[in-house]
Amino acid sequence: MREKIVKEGKILIAKIYKNSDWPENLNFYTTDQDFVQVSTWNYNQGKHLKAHGHKIAKRIGNRTQEVIFIKSGKMRIYLYSEKNKLIYKDLMKQGDLAIIFAGGHAYDILENKTQILEVKNGPYLGLEADKKIIEE
Repeated sequence: MREKIVKEGKILIAKIYKNSDWPENLNFYTTDQDFVQVSTWNYNQGKHLKAHGHKIAKRIGNRTQEVIFIKSGKMRIYLYSEKNKLIYKDLMKQGDLAIIFAGGHAYDILENKTQILEVKNGPYLGLEADKKIIEE
């Protein structure tokens, strides 16, 4: 996958991946320290992933990080710095992936029936506690 790193100084704002062949096997796009963990799988028929569960463990996350995957259609993504300045925009199409670590973001849906999967860490604390509106 083609990777675009969006930074504000030393702060990682997002990683954008354009649709292309996924690397073979298990491939992580995030570090162990990120609040959201993102990987792709690319295995051949017959691969068995051992049964497992996840232990309850205390985790502390002080910000929401999210993943956007474009299943179908098109959208434009806008990324903002920690100081609410627009620093990046791009067209996102089917198969593209965005991992948003910091800053702010906005989206324009560009086609009818655009389908997007959004995944983020929780719990959701409600609009008042969880979101800050950026004047565009």
